[in-house]
Parts: sequence; structure tokens; C-alpha cells
Amino acid sequence: MKAVGFTEFGGPEVLQVLELPAPEAGPGEVRIRVRAATVNAVDALQRRGPARSPDARPPFVPGMEAAGVVDQIGVGTDTDLSVGDQVIAIVLADGSHGAYAEQVVVPAESVVHAPHGAGDVQAATLPMNGLTARLALDTLGLQAGQTVAITGAAGAVGGYAVQLAKADGLRVVADASEQDETLVKELGADIVLRRGAEYPDRVRAEVPEGVDGLLDGASLSALTARAVRDAGRVVTLLGYDGPGERGIAYEPIVVFRYARERAKLDRLRQQAEDGQITLRVARTFPAEQAVEAHRLLAAGGVRGRLVLTF
Repeated sequence: MKAVGFTEFGGPEVLQVLELPAPEAGPGEVRIRVRAATVNAVDALQRRGPARSPDARPPFVPGMEAAGVVDQIGVGTDTDLSVGDQVIAIVLADGSHGAYAEQVVVPAESVVHAPHGAGDVQAATLPMNGLTARLALDTLGLQAGQTVAITGAAGAVGGYAVQLAKADGLRVVADASEQDETLVKELGADIVLRRGAEYPDRVRAEVPEGVDGLLDGASLSALTARAVRDAGRVVTLLGYDGPGERGIAYEPIVVFRYARERAKLDRLRQQAEDGQITLRVARTFPAEQAVEAHRLLAAGGVRGRLVLTF
């Protein structure tokens, strides 16, 4: 099968088209003929190295979410899926196993039907970032009517977080650059404030008592405490877990925790069908142009997802 990966760590230029053996689905597994796979920041981290698993050996194939068609179901696998079904999946990329490939095998718990009416390119944008946003909000544990602040609201995770928070009945105070303000308002944020280091102070001006929780998608780290009430909670996406002040707790999350939470992924699928969350695609590339996709990601400012097609 055709895959895109690398044999040495480095910049986007190390990516190349590879020929690898097709994987076989074992018990409890499903094989997908991949039609679309997204390009995300974790892929770039893996490409720069070192490999996440110390036992992994080249070639390395990145990619954490895919859309396509079920083409094999492992013997004895308990699933409602059938060969030929359009599906989406979250993929835990490791070594030569990743979504940048014509075929990928994943646990049955990591796969659900694709949202009705969405093409493969759109559908591929949902699993990883959607589950990350869901995990972040679940970790904050807020109740309907409470207030959440979201930084990086125009980004892939942040956009889903705004929409999911509104679906949960939360009041959302989001950040945005001047050019993204309209987008973030359209996503449903109740209050949109200018992004940057002063955003937490702007939040306090709007919410004097401080927000109940904050999702830090922009890596403001310790600065976020200014926006949060005493004993509030901050979820971070890049590992920050510094000491809190005034009883504020910092909780880093990793989406791997939800990789087999099939019910949560299927709920996201339903919310996409119902229009509660928006599948945003910035640009598509044939898989052979993965280098260009990674360069565009590194340049920053992408709104929506970059997607490779196979």
C-alpha cells in the first residue's frame, strides 16, 4: 500500500511516499481504506522527532485521524459496522502505523460511521480535535449556566470547543484576532475579546468574578490564572501544569485518553449531523504533496484543517 512518512527526523522535506505491506485486521479490529487524513500539529512534532515510542523503528507514518471505507473486519470483532461503510476513526500513530496511508487498522472502539452528508475530506476533520475538545470540557466539569473562557478559539480544537460548550449550555468568552472575530462569533461565542497576553485581563473586565474554567488552546499558561475565579480550573493542551494560585488547578490533557471512547466519538458524529458543530476544511492536498501541507501548517494562521487525500 501507499503511505506517506519519513525515515529520519527533520523538516517537512523529510516526508516521502512509501510502499509498505498492507496491514491485516485482527480480533477486535477494523481495517479502513483511507480516503482522507488530516495534517495536525502532533504529526509535525512526530516528524521533528524523536519517536513517541522508544521501540519504534523507521519508516514512521504520522496521522491521527482518518475517513474512508471499512474494507476488513477482524474475526470475532463485535461491531455494528459492515464492510463498505463510510467511517471516521481516531488513530494512535506509532512507528509505521498512522493515518497517512491507504489502509490503516484500528480498534473497533475507535471507529464510527461518518456524519451523514459529509464527504471524506470534511469527515476526517472530526475525530482527533473533536475528541480533544470534548475531553477538555469533560475535564473542566462545568454545569450549564457556568462560564468558560477559551483561548485559541479560531483554531481546530478551539472552534469545536466553542460549539460544544454552547451545546452544553455554557456561557463562552473566547479570544480572537481582529480578522478572526467574525468567525468566532459565528461559532457561537457569547463574548469575543482580542487575543494575546492581555486577554486574561480583558476577561476579568467582562467577568469581574472570574470565569469558572478555561481551556488554554493558545498556550498562555500561567497568565490564564488572571481570568479564572478562585478554585477554578484550567485545561492545557501542551502539557503545562504549573503551580496554581488561589486554588486554581492546571490539568494537561492528551486525546489518547478518549481514543477508545466510541460513544463520545459517535456523539460528535451526531452533533455534526445536527449542525451543532462545524466541519472546517482549509485546503486539501493529494497525499504526494504532504511536504507542502506541512509547510503551510508550519507557517501558521491556518483556519480549518489541512487534509491529505488518498
